[in-house]
This record gives sequence, C-alpha cells and structure tokens, in this order.
Amino acid sequence: MPPGAGKAIFSMSANRNSFLTAWILLLALLVPAAVFALETKPRERLDEAPDVSSDRAALSNGAVLFVDYCLGCHGLGLIRYNRLTELGITDRQIRSQLLSSSENVGEPVRVAARAPEMRQWFGIVPPDLSLAARARASAEGSGADWLYTYLRSFYRDENRPAGWNNALYPDSGMPHVFRLEQGVQELAADGRSLAVSQSGRLTREAFDRQMADLVGFLVWAGDPAAGVRRQLGVGVLAFLVVLSGVAYALKREYWKDVKNN
Repeated sequence: MPPGAGKAIFSMSANRNSFLTAWILLLALLVPAAVFALETKPRERLDEAPDVSSDRAALSNGAVLFVDYCLGCHGLGLIRYNRLTELGITDRQIRSQLLSSSENVGEPVRVAARAPEMRQWFGIVPPDLSLAARARASAEGSGADWLYTYLRSFYRDENRPAGWNNALYPDSGMPHVFRLEQGVQELAADGRSLAVSQSGRLTREAFDRQMADLVGFLVWAGDPAAGVRRQLGVGVLAFLVVLSGVAYALKREYWKDVKNN
C-alpha cells in the first residue's frame, strides 16, 4: 500500500459517516414536523350514517331517489338495472318507474347524456358513483358517513355559479338538487354550523331518513354481494367449528390406545 493510502481511506470513511449522520439528523427533525402538520390539519367532522343495509324497503327507496335526483348527471356504470331485483324491486316496477322507453333491464345504470355534452355544459364530466361510498372512506369515518354528511351540508352561497356551496366539501360544483325537500340553509359565522333559513317540503327528520336511504343504496351499489358474502362467511365459520369438533373427537379416538399403552 502506498504511503498515506491508509489515511486517505480513513478520511473517506469518516466523511461518509458524517454525511450519513447529517441525513439521519435531518430526517429526525423533518419527520416530527410532518407528523405535527398532519395532526394539526382540520379534521372532517362527519355525521354517522344510519345503517339501512338490511332494510330492503329503504334500499329500494334509495334506488328511486337516485334515479329521480341523481341519474341526470351521475351514473352507476357497474350496476345493471336487473340487479335491482335483489332489493325487492320487480322487473315491472323497474320498467315502469326507473327505465326510459329506450332502455332495457339488462343495461347498466348510465346517464343519458354523452360525456362531451356534459363537459360542455358543466366544464367537467360528473363522476360515476358506483364506488363513491368505498372511495370516500377515511380515518374520519366510513364512506357512508361522508356521503350522508355531504348531502345534508349544502347552503346558500351567491358567490358560487350554481348559487350553492357545501360546508363539508367547499366550492363543490354540484347544485343542491334536494333544495325543495330540505329547504335553504345558511352558513354561520364560525364557518361550520348550518341553520335552516327557509323550510322545505320535508321536516329535518324526514329529510335525514331520505338521505340515509340514498346513501344506503350507494353503499349497496359499491358492493352488492356484501350481504351474501357475510352470510356465506357465517356459514363457513359454523362449518369450521363443527369440523374442529369432529377432528378433535377423531384425534381422541385414534390416540386413546397410544396413551393407555
């Protein structure tokens, strides 16, 4: 080894260690700051949505509400009309109440308008809501909680193009399609509380029940097989319990002679 080579290697190693130490110290300072920033971010205050997953009448009412109030802009491309029979709606009811004359029960629940037309009218294509309930789930609450809170949080805002805003989702481009049913709400000075300034067709309790039915339907649309899957899971667990008992009894029968000997 040439003279001084050992010192050079030692110096390079020391520089490398100093560089790594500096990076570790920097990360140690940045990570707590990032965590603090996340913790101090305002949390969404969500209202708990009533669970109507086992109420077929509520879910079928939610389907009717969706077709009457939402289908003009939002579709359910992953759901076909004939699947609504799982909610207790007959084919005849689907044809007479939910379908237009040009559609059949085997088609997906889609918007009649074309995407280029909607982009021209609204500036953006309204999203498909097939997975809306699943996509909105977060640490603050379930997707059902978010939708339930959102649908009940519209208030009058003359500064918005449609004349409405939303306390949960500020500057939302969606108009308040349930304004006649809920009435007019005003935003309080604290920027969060809402107060009804003009009553609608429904009482607050009745309107909340309608929104719960609509949200329950959207939750069902995001995973129509969830109920069947839960029932199947209970059956599988019951089978495994019985199988475990049989296996244990068989094990005792096989090993009793070995233990006696």
